Amino acid sequence: MIGFIVAGLIIGALARLIKPGKQRLGIFATLLLGLVGSVIGGTIANLLGTGSIWELNVLGFVIAVIASVLLIGVAEGLSHRTREKEPR
Repeated sequence: MIGFIVAGLIIGALARLIKPGKQRLGIFATLLLGLVGSVIGGTIANLLGTGSIWELNVLGFVIAVIASVLLIGVAEGLSHRTREKEPR
C-alpha cells in the first residue's frame, strides 16, 4: 500500500512536470491524480498482457504518466470553468 502511494506521488509529479504551464494543484490532488493514473495504466498494461495491475512495469508506468497528464488537463479545465462561474 505504501509503495502504491509513493508510485502515485511519483507519477503525479512526473505528469505535472510534463504538462506545460502552472497547475494550481496541491500535493493531495497530485497524489490522487497519480493514483488514478496508475490504476488506469496498470489496467491497460494488464489488458495488453504485460503483467498484473499491481506489478510495476515499464509499459504500465508510461501509460500511467500519460493518463495522469490527461487527468491533470481535465482537472484544470474543470477548476477553470468553476472559477469563471463564480460571481465577483
